[in-house]
Amino acid sequence: MMGGPSKNPELWAFLESLHCGEILSGTVAAIERFGVFVALDDGPDHPVFPGVGFITIPELSWRRIEAAFDVVQVGQRVSAEFLQFDTWNLEARLSLRATQPDPFQAFADRTAVGQKLHGRVTKLVPFGVFVQVTDGVEGLVHLRELTPTPVESPSDAVQAGDEVTVVVTEIDREQRRLVLSRRQSPSDHR
Repeated sequence: MMGGPSKNPELWAFLESLHCGEILSGTVAAIERFGVFVALDDGPDHPVFPGVGFITIPELSWRRIEAAFDVVQVGQRVSAEFLQFDTWNLEARLSLRATQPDPFQAFADRTAVGQKLHGRVTKLVPFGVFVQVTDGVEGLVHLRELTPTPVESPSDAVQAGDEVTVVVTEIDREQRRLVLSRRQSPSDHR
């Protein structure tokens, strides 16, 4: 721990004054493989890190990204939602994606169970495949829903990058989960 209220009183007081959901602005000060440091406009400097604000990789975007550089650059101005006061690292945990519309909710508004969609296989896992049906939205086709006849491995039916037709079998808004099936669409081309 970097010290309590007595070691960094100004920083501690600033972080304690923040409220969940508050929007904070600042400049991207450093990008690491585990997240992004943000030098906040208001408040003191951090005694160790390049910024008092910190955004983890999952909180950068609703889309799946490879690296923080896919979303932000050092020196870029950002506004992010305050999530929590990390008392261990004395930093403000932030979310950039919370300030952006959730593509899953927009997708769920315009999509119904039973609807056919076209998508691209993005990842094979032992229990099925993930199919991207629109930007920022992927769904799971379970192994048993991959083909009309059973297969032992997803690679027996599809490969990453394949374009496929799927049917929506479940949309869970709360968990942001989409379940798909290919069993009703035997005319796919590989």
